[in-house]
Amino acid sequence: MKVTLQLAIFFFAVFIGCKEKTKNDQQNKSTTVSQAPADIEKIKLTSLDGKPIDLSQYKGKTIFLNFWATWCKPCIEEMPSIANAMKKVNKDEVVFLFASAEEAEEIRAFQQRKPFPFQYVKVENFETLDIMTIPTTFIFNTKGERVFNEMGYRKWDSPENIHIITNSK
Repeated sequence: MKVTLQLAIFFFAVFIGCKEKTKNDQQNKSTTVSQAPADIEKIKLTSLDGKPIDLSQYKGKTIFLNFWATWCKPCIEEMPSIANAMKKVNKDEVVFLFASAEEAEEIRAFQQRKPFPFQYVKVENFETLDIMTIPTTFIFNTKGERVFNEMGYRKWDSPENIHIITNSK
């Protein structure tokens, strides 16, 4: 019952928010930043095999955490730009994680259809993270503080967005 309720909340929240991008989406972004150091501790992730992921293991690295769904068109449309951004940044300094509240089987099936070089994970507490739409991206600096939070599509491989990723120390 709990899992069904969580999925219902997830799909309701993201279905309302997941919309087609427009040409002006990039300019009309509203970016919010949270300085609450405990933010990273609130996120509960597991591997697709069900093993808990402790985000503190990435302390000293920037964490790019993208919330998405297999059925979300803007999520999928921004993935090639994220893959390109990954090639442009130092892999030893930035960790990219792709979190979905969907079942691991659905994520694996998506991974087979769209073979991006991503580390897919499950978010176990999506409904508690105040995410109103997907895609949503959080960036945490090397101290584990959330320094970037944005809901919606973004072209992540542009120079200005690479700058956002690499200067989140």
